[in-house]
Amino acid sequence: MLPPDTSTVTLSQDEVARFSRHLILPEIGMEGQKRLRAASVLCVGTGGLGSPLLLYLAAAGVGRIGVVDFDVVDHSNLQRQVIHGTSWVGQPKIASAKHRIQEINPHCQVDLYNTALSAENALRILEPYDLVCDGTDNFPTRYLVNDACVLLNKPNVYGSIFRFEGQATVFNVEDGPNYRDLYPEPPPPGLVPSCAEGGVVGVLPGLIGLIQATETVKLITGIGRSLSGRLLLFNSLEMTFRELKLRPNPERPRITGLIDYQQFCGVPGSSPGQEEAGAVDSITVQELKAQLDQGAEDIVLLDVRSAQEAEIARIPGAELVPLNTIESGAAVESVRAMAAGRRLYVHCKMGGRSAKAVLALRRFGVEGVNVEGGIDAWTAEIDPSLNRY
Repeated sequence: MLPPDTSTVTLSQDEVARFSRHLILPEIGMEGQKRLRAASVLCVGTGGLGSPLLLYLAAAGVGRIGVVDFDVVDHSNLQRQVIHGTSWVGQPKIASAKHRIQEINPHCQVDLYNTALSAENALRILEPYDLVCDGTDNFPTRYLVNDACVLLNKPNVYGSIFRFEGQATVFNVEDGPNYRDLYPEPPPPGLVPSCAEGGVVGVLPGLIGLIQATETVKLITGIGRSLSGRLLLFNSLEMTFRELKLRPNPERPRITGLIDYQQFCGVPGSSPGQEEAGAVDSITVQELKAQLDQGAEDIVLLDVRSAQEAEIARIPGAELVPLNTIESGAAVESVRAMAAGRRLYVHCKMGGRSAKAVLALRRFGVEGVNVEGGIDAWTAEIDPSLNRY
């Protein structure tokens, strides 16, 4: 339990010079810096939130940092995941993160876990650390991190982002609330789009991640008032902060063990839209290309992405009809007219939204076929000259 034991901790001359601006703060001083040196923090995720978290925890002097991630650096990450650089594209994120952390603070011990956090490994990975920072972007892993922290009695510093808005709080401190008090049940699958589908302004995760880092430093050093019991909401377009009270629910079921979180959240697969895609007929991009090459005039290709995405790249000949206009019913009759007597193929970025569109059209009596992998697969396998995002 925090604060860490500092009885055996000494700071070298280099560390005293490095952290001198902390040492002259009465609230931190030598003892607070020793607590940071003795502390161990696990960061789950090295993406938009994990990047500023790791950078500033290392710079603050946290002595041991664990990093959990199994992804590799992609060009699309660099707009917001500032711990990674262009030279690391294609390489493991945890290796990139460790390299940057040790450039900032060579005194920091960095533990790497190149794996997906799961019910099978979570307790073992979390157990050695004083607290956990949740930098994940999906509901199954957030519930997993929460439940493991509750079982191990560890604070959980939480943040989340979407488009231009973010939120942050601290869970599981003394008798304070945990994630299940904020979200007793997960939202229906597909209701909350991922950043890959909905987008996110690049500076937003930096701000929310820094709030998480600030709360972590406060918890370790024992200073200030934490966000436990308060949910901080941020709107970057309006530049406003709001605060909501968050209390433990006395009726909340007791957490006694870890469960199947994919099943709990209704997402048994890991690919976008996998559940919907399995319920509709589909075609590969190679099969679609072969049919288009035959000059078939009885084909209609529907693009259900947003207009902004269509500006980035389009498959020639595709008709843009965004998914929301289909699900609302507003565009159904125009699609019906386009598809009359013709074969209807539907694509999006990766196949998830187009599968939803096929299911929605089916409810209105219009049959279509989903294009597996969407324009992402088309760009990778058919036409690499198109922009890939």
